[in-house]
Amino acid sequence: RNVLANEESLRYEEEISRNPYLLDSWLKYLEFKKDGKPSERHFIHERALKCLPRSYKLWRQYLQERGAQLAGKSIADKRYRILVNTYERALVHLHKMPRIWLDYCAVLAKLKRGTLTRRTFDRALQALPITQHDRVWNLYLEWVRDFGVKDTAIRVYRRYLQYDPQHREEFVDYLESAGSVEEAAQQLAVCVNDDDFVSPGGHSKHQLWMRLCDMCAKHPKEVSGSLKVDAIIRSGLARFTDEVGRLWCKLADYYIRMGQFERARDIYEEGINSVTTVRDFTAIFDAYAQFEESVISAKMQQEEEDDDEEEDEEEEDMDVEGNDMDLRLARLEHLMERRPILLSSVLLRQNPHNVAEWHKRVKLYKDANDARNVIQTFAEAVKTVDPEHATGKPHTLWLSFAEFYETHGDIDSSRQILEKACAVEYKTVDDLASVFCSWGEMELRQAEVATEEGDPDGAAEAYQSALTVMQRATAEPSLAVRRRRMMEASGAGKGDAMMEGVPCAERVHKSVKVWTFYLDLEESLGTIETAKAAYDRVLELRIATPQIVLNYSTFLEENKYFEESFTVFEKGIATFNWPHVKPLWHRYLDQFIARYGGTKLERARDLFEQAVSKCPADCAAELYLKYAKLEEEHGLVRHAMGVYDRATRAVTDKQKLDMYMLYIKKAESYYGVTRTREIHEVAIKSLPDKEAQQMSLTYATMEKKLGEVDRARAIFSHGGQFTNPRREPKYWKEWHDFEVAHGNEDTFRDMLRIKRSVQTAFAQETFHDMGNSEAPVQSDAEALAKQAERDARLGITPAAGDPGTAGVGVNAAGVKRKAAEGGAAETDMEALERQASKIMAATKQAELDAATNGGGAAEENPEEIDLDEEFDLDDEGEVESVQQKAVPAAVFGETLAKSRDEALAKEAEEKANGGGEEQEDRMGALERMKREAEKEEKAKKHTGWR
Repeated sequence: RNVLANEESLRYEEEISRNPYLLDSWLKYLEFKKDGKPSERHFIHERALKCLPRSYKLWRQYLQERGAQLAGKSIADKRYRILVNTYERALVHLHKMPRIWLDYCAVLAKLKRGTLTRRTFDRALQALPITQHDRVWNLYLEWVRDFGVKDTAIRVYRRYLQYDPQHREEFVDYLESAGSVEEAAQQLAVCVNDDDFVSPGGHSKHQLWMRLCDMCAKHPKEVSGSLKVDAIIRSGLARFTDEVGRLWCKLADYYIRMGQFERARDIYEEGINSVTTVRDFTAIFDAYAQFEESVISAKMQQEEEDDDEEEDEEEEDMDVEGNDMDLRLARLEHLMERRPILLSSVLLRQNPHNVAEWHKRVKLYKDANDARNVIQTFAEAVKTVDPEHATGKPHTLWLSFAEFYETHGDIDSSRQILEKACAVEYKTVDDLASVFCSWGEMELRQAEVATEEGDPDGAAEAYQSALTVMQRATAEPSLAVRRRRMMEASGAGKGDAMMEGVPCAERVHKSVKVWTFYLDLEESLGTIETAKAAYDRVLELRIATPQIVLNYSTFLEENKYFEESFTVFEKGIATFNWPHVKPLWHRYLDQFIARYGGTKLERARDLFEQAVSKCPADCAAELYLKYAKLEEEHGLVRHAMGVYDRATRAVTDKQKLDMYMLYIKKAESYYGVTRTREIHEVAIKSLPDKEAQQMSLTYATMEKKLGEVDRARAIFSHGGQFTNPRREPKYWKEWHDFEVAHGNEDTFRDMLRIKRSVQTAFAQETFHDMGNSEAPVQSDAEALAKQAERDARLGITPAAGDPGTAGVGVNAAGVKRKAAEGGAAETDMEALERQASKIMAATKQAELDAATNGGGAAEENPEEIDLDEEFDLDDEGEVESVQQKAVPAAVFGETLAKSRDEALAKEAEEKANGGGEEQEDRMGALERMKREAEKEEKAKKHTGWR
């Protein structure tokens, strides 16, 4: 009756009555009644579901409305029973719909009805296809974890693992959180043993192994009944070598937690003696020491608690009658003392062929005065180390072993060790040679001991033993002779490539070290004939060094075999090349000159010529000096000068200046100063620029002392062409002082002009010293542009061939080139002088214009060429006094002499007219030049010259 309260409802009812199986009609009717009472909508839903019992939309909408009405209600509400019944009715028709099952299970989980919920999940899994089980299992596992019944959860998880075994790790997590460590370990062991298992959490096999080992070590009693923990951890030791130390500690921790302390100690000892890395050893040793300390601490605490009672018998490790604290402390102390030896064992397990580590191990036992272990270590070392794979020198183990016996007075055992050492096949010949030499040195030490003890027979026997050992080492083995003959017969070479496979015992007779020691013994203990035979054998084998040749010659010289000594030198010189033959030549020449002096001069000259013929430049100076000294003392001075002349060409560039200076001094001492001029000239031509300017300065100084002023000036002028004023101010200072003392106005101007020209030329070089420059260096283009701008401003028209506008630069001082105009030859000096005169004229013209127009100060020209301030003639300051000296008329010539006389007469007249204002007796060249410039300037100002 309430449903049909209005006409609109009646219309929907009529439509439904005409076709009750149409879903849209029912949905429209329910939409119309959305604001109606719940009872009305429930009634309509029931009617619709009778007609359409398999409609998912209707059941879904109906169940959601019923569930929404219970939101926030107590689970004891009776309407929950109606909701559960409604779900059961829906599942009768829609048992293949997973959404209905999931919603139903969620409602039951909310109602806390465990059995019904579990059975409903089971019914859902039975009803739904397996492809949709994952949706049910996710909710099922979430509910069973939160439900709190461990047995139920474990059974559910077991069923789930049958569906998806890859989630076994999730089951392990739950079991570990629930406290079921035994089953968790079993499940984790299944994961570890399954090669196809892939962790959903991304954990590797290594991580799973370590987790299993941690679990077994921390819960030994729970897992010991179902798993073989020892076997599991040991299998991990074999598989994961990078975690060996950690796994050994876990295995020991397992036995400690089980209360088996002695077994734990065995595990620690086994781990320490098996690991191969220092990191693992450190981890195990620290854990071992901590375990011993913890046992001692527990023992001390127990003794404090039970002062009058026996120790607890349940503690197996502490079940000892009486007080065993001293034993435990001694055990800990012994462990700490063994640490260096144990660490050495670890390093030797890493590389058993490490010779240095074997020596360190022996030293540890020596420091502990443990001779027995020292011998055992040496014996083990020489058996273990393979010379082919050894790191270091394996023969040092044998030598140290023999030395140990020698130190303790067992010489026979020492000889036996060395005998065995000589039979070892070493990698290099030098190792075997060292063994023989050490054996010989040991015999010499025994001879010294016998001598000190007053046993001459024992000393003689020891000396003979040393000679015998070295003779055995230097004798060519029969196998080596046979192999050499076979190689000679086959025509094979004798290079290193052919000798690679030959044993060291067949090559040691050619060792330089062995022969050197043997030769020393022969010189000291043998006869002259045996020593000569030994030296000749070395030369025959072609293994002699320059030092051996020198020793042989010295030995012969000491025994008065002079010519044989010179023959040895000849053989050595023919064997070696430069620079190895250098000491041989020097000793040969010194001994020959000391022996014969000037009696065999021609032979000595032949030797010197032979020495210098192939001598390199860096070794030639000493030989030429000795050659020249020989000629000076025993030959001719002319020959000596010729040797010095050859020496100046044979030595290196760095030594040429010193050699020329020595040549000059010798020539001056023998022939006089004038004979050195040719040498100076040749030296200036051949030496580099820097050394040439030094030689020029020396040459000019010499000429100045001789009074040859013109020659000295010409030398200064020539040397100045390659002397940079910025780098070599001393040269120009000397020339300046020379001109002040001996020059005149013209020569001084020439000196200044040359200096400016050279300075400009050197400014173009790329290696100029920017640090010493006071003004920035301009490029040629910038200088030409500024010059053109200045000429245009002053109204100067450049000539057609003017170098300033034609872009002609200066290459070097004194280098001639063609000018642009007329094809006439023009030097850089002349071009610079011409351009400088034009610039000076323009500058003076600008100053004069400024003075006549307004009397103001002349505008400063930033582009004006700043000539050397030291020699500026326009400087208003005082000019230093110039020493006066009469210049011969021949210097000036006839015309210049006449001009000089007229100038002097005019100067005397001006002095007389000056009324005593200028009372100087004599005037220098600089003052005269300054005075004339001032007068010329005054005249221009008065006459208005333009």
